[in-house]
Amino acid sequence: MRMKKIWAFLIGTVLFSVLVTGCSESGKKAASDSKNDNKVTIKFHSHGNEESYNWKNTIEAFEKKYPNIDVELVILSEKGDTQEAAKKLGLAAASGEQMDVIMFSESASYSQNVSMGMAAPLDEFINEEGYKITEEYKVDTQINGKYYALPGKFNPWFVLLNKDHLDAAGLTIPKDWTWDEFMEYAKAMTRDGHYGTYFHGPQNGSWLEYLRLALASENEDSEFTTEVGKSNLEHPFFKKTLEMRVKMEKEDHSAVPYEEVLTQKLHYREQFFTQAASSIIIGSWINAELGGTELNPLNFNVTVAPFPKNEKADKGGYTPVTTDYMAVAAKSEHKKEAYTFIRWYTTEGQIIQGKNVPSWNKVSNHDISIIIERILNGTKNPEKIDKKSLIDVLTNAKSSKFVSPVPNQAEIYKVLNEEYEKLIFGEQNIDRTIEVAQQRVQEILSNNQ
Repeated sequence: MRMKKIWAFLIGTVLFSVLVTGCSESGKKAASDSKNDNKVTIKFHSHGNEESYNWKNTIEAFEKKYPNIDVELVILSEKGDTQEAAKKLGLAAASGEQMDVIMFSESASYSQNVSMGMAAPLDEFINEEGYKITEEYKVDTQINGKYYALPGKFNPWFVLLNKDHLDAAGLTIPKDWTWDEFMEYAKAMTRDGHYGTYFHGPQNGSWLEYLRLALASENEDSEFTTEVGKSNLEHPFFKKTLEMRVKMEKEDHSAVPYEEVLTQKLHYREQFFTQAASSIIIGSWINAELGGTELNPLNFNVTVAPFPKNEKADKGGYTPVTTDYMAVAAKSEHKKEAYTFIRWYTTEGQIIQGKNVPSWNKVSNHDISIIIERILNGTKNPEKIDKKSLIDVLTNAKSSKFVSPVPNQAEIYKVLNEEYEKLIFGEQNIDRTIEVAQQRVQEILSNNQ
């Protein structure tokens, strides 16, 4: 009898222990689940690869500061091919894949996807923080009165100059100059064996920046179409650009002939680094190559000048700018967390990433210097670069007011390319070029409406 009581006691003790342990483990699991419920995973679709964007370190820094948010990176193109990325982004959206943060590579893609309803407006978050985009960032991303993205990198265009050719011509480094002075410089640097400058476009409807050079120096109306979707080709600075291109090629013989650009399939990198051209107008994405690479070694000294302005009295500093448009997906279930990420990324995250000059206005000149130093040190001969001029130009550059690209932008570019070629090949004069281009472009815009 006594033995039965002992066994009953032991069995009861074991059962109690099991129950207590089970409850304890259940409690731990519930606490763990509760903790996990507070952690959000956002999916970030990007065209940029690891090599160009240093994602691993950047995202780790964000997650350390915001431990309740995990970022799952989806690289849309390992090659960094923006066209491939755009196609894959479209497929992902069509399949209903989770999207929270989306990076658009240029203004046309940004505008098009906003019109398709892919990006959510950010005005509520911006107003809650109490800042103005135009004061906080160098790039204005407003579309139809609303903001759908924050700008990441800041890649302004500038004039890259062969310092040796500049010295040989007895010219000083331009700090503040006009397009007329740019033409004088190009003519003075032209010698047997090389031209004063090279224009990499238009080519097959691309690189149309080279047909709006004077327009791009303005704060407003800097595109081929206006803010209300009308043709801007009757603007006097569009005519000025055409006049400049014709004069430099046909009269001054200071620019590489357009026919050679097409027939020899020339490229701005080889033209500059082989010293076939003393200067090029190009975007600051070339910073990573300025000191020379294995493919394009640097055997001369290089300096940088700001994008020219139209009149001496103009404020200046305006230039074409490329950026990454960081948006929150319209269908995201974690919009607040997605906004938290893009706001951090477009500010202190840009400094941590260290691959580009940020669009953020509050980045210090010291931080910009460090970023530039790091970029140039990745090239073969950084000592041949005039770093002071480069930093001065980048810190003083400004983006013009954003004009939303029209849906049929590619068709308009094709028209401008065709009419320019008729002009440069002597088939029509400047006035006729503007007249026909204006008619054709306005017809495209009217049909679209």
